[in-house]
Amino acid sequence: MADKYKDKKALKNTAPVVTPAASEASYDDVKHDHRLYFNIVKKRYIWFALSLLLLIPGIVSLCTQGLNLGIDYKGGSMFTIQFNEKVTQADINQAMDSVGLTGSVQLTNGDMSAIVRTEALDQTKRDELLVTIQKQAGTFDMKNVQEQLVQPAIGNELKSDAIKALAVASLLILIYVSFRFRFVYAVSSVIALLHDILITLGLFSIFQWEIDAAFIAAILTIFGYSINDTVVIYDRIRENERRMKKKDSFEDMVDKSVWQTMGRSVKTVCTVLIALLAIFLLGGESTRSFSLAMIIGVFFGAYSSICIASQLVVEIKKRTSEDNKKDNPAES
Repeated sequence: MADKYKDKKALKNTAPVVTPAASEASYDDVKHDHRLYFNIVKKRYIWFALSLLLLIPGIVSLCTQGLNLGIDYKGGSMFTIQFNEKVTQADINQAMDSVGLTGSVQLTNGDMSAIVRTEALDQTKRDELLVTIQKQAGTFDMKNVQEQLVQPAIGNELKSDAIKALAVASLLILIYVSFRFRFVYAVSSVIALLHDILITLGLFSIFQWEIDAAFIAAILTIFGYSINDTVVIYDRIRENERRMKKKDSFEDMVDKSVWQTMGRSVKTVCTVLIALLAIFLLGGESTRSFSLAMIIGVFFGAYSSICIASQLVVEIKKRTSEDNKKDNPAES
């Protein structure tokens, strides 16, 4: 009996310590768990100023020089060429350069076919381009070349459809976040999303990177990625807000929530960026615009989720509470 008692006592003494759930951890515990901790919420005006420094030059560039629209938007000629042997994008691009043309090249069918997009060409320039490609890149039957003329009207329709898609996506996100959280969270999240899109568009305008049809797909994908990361942070804020006491600070609670989701946000964005960098470097010319837009959007999407969206919630709540106190001085 004595031995059994000793065994039970030993098991009791060696039982693992049960740590509280992440949402039940104190603010001091969260600070202690992060070696690089600093108060993100109290520095929100720095993040707002940094975003303005990025947004203003881009908006100015968009208003003055606009975007470098590709053939999908401004119209041009598209050739589908079936080669007799494997070819490379570099050789076709070099052939285009030698006749003074720019555009995009997409290889298909195991590098035996190419889709060449360039500006609208007359018959003389068309023949010169095809002859040069045949000399410098690879042989093919001129009679089997498929040619398609992309009209500017089609490009205008694409731009119109893209704007409509972004407007509908913003409205649906506003409704969804309002339903799941509150309206102030929805407004903050949509502002953060527009922040990401404007920075991406601004950088493309400043550096005059060409935009093709895949760019719109990238913008809509950025919408989905950024709002997903923001919702994760909002969800933790909601959990922690339920456990707040009257003496607790809303700013401290939001700062705690952001840091509790920081590991997840950083690991996710790093994983996605590694994949996108691989596509950008190895995917070829046809995916360059898409992957570059995604890299910019994903990076700033993570930044806005951490430093903009949740900080806007704090700022709006702070200002609305101050307005309420002014309107109802008896309550203050």
